[in-house]
Amino acid sequence: QVQLVESGGGLVQAGGSLRLSCAASGSISSINAMGWYRQTPGKQRELVASITSGGSTNYALSVKGRFTISRDNAKNTVYLQMNNLKPEDTAVYYCNADLTTTGYRYLEVWGQGTLVTVSS
Repeated sequence: QVQLVESGGGLVQAGGSLRLSCAASGSISSINAMGWYRQTPGKQRELVASITSGGSTNYALSVKGRFTISRDNAKNTVYLQMNNLKPEDTAVYYCNADLTTTGYRYLEVWGQGTLVTVSS
């Protein structure tokens, strides 16, 4: 069994910063891409940022220059540093990982979500 556990969400004023963390645990052989998505009520879940095992990154245009994704492969952990937060960044943020288990199964796994609220 594999799970992703997120932490770091909360309430922050506009212009402030937050750092999200997501740790993967369980019967993991390797993790390919990891990413952060977000969702607000009535809208589809959207990609915020992703990072490959080699460190290549991809960002949504709305967060480029403000958010930074990074990962620690030794800890199976991905981070999202969010700076200059705006009220429109308010959402539930979900961690995602594409991985291979020790039983050679390919899985896409989601975290439970963490709420980020940015006040104006």
